[in-house]
Amino acid sequence: MTDGTPSRLPLDWIAASLRRERTRAGLSLSELAKRAGIAKSTLSQLEAAGGNPGMETLWALAVALGVPFSALVEPPAPTVQVIRAGEGSTVRSEQSSYVATLLSASPPGARRDIYTVDLEPGTVRASDPHIPGTVEHIVVSAGRVTAGPEGEQAELGVGDYMAYRGDVPHRYEALEPGTKFVLIMQHV
Repeated sequence: MTDGTPSRLPLDWIAASLRRERTRAGLSLSELAKRAGIAKSTLSQLEAAGGNPGMETLWALAVALGVPFSALVEPPAPTVQVIRAGEGSTVRSEQSSYVATLLSASPPGARRDIYTVDLEPGTVRASDPHIPGTVEHIVVSAGRVTAGPEGEQAELGVGDYMAYRGDVPHRYEALEPGTKFVLIMQHV
């Protein structure tokens, strides 16, 4: 859609979340339905993005899965996020010229490693997948770089920010001499 609304209906999000969480928990349709106190046919219909689940049904499923309610109804996060220089939520100091732009809030329990990276044109840094759950964040401070997961790279310039999965093959390639960026590896 072009008006900024999601292209998928919330029922699709719920169905995908239910399948993901049920698989993660190692439960069959029958076992999850039994634990949640709902009919197996109802659960099957919900996982197929059908039906009209009420809050009580979804709450029972969340409890049976051992996940927060929001894990079933929250829209999926984009796999790649780019914030261009001059964009993002900013907070200005009333006492100085200090301006802070929030690029990414740390989720609970996350660990982060922060690196500065110098990269020159002529070579590509291909990176194998890191441990499951790794997310990489980069902010370009000089030059231009193409970065991101295989097939989803984006070109970034000075001040641009990008976030992407680091647990899949990804790569970096400098497009100008003297390219530098900050790399934050988040391990959840």
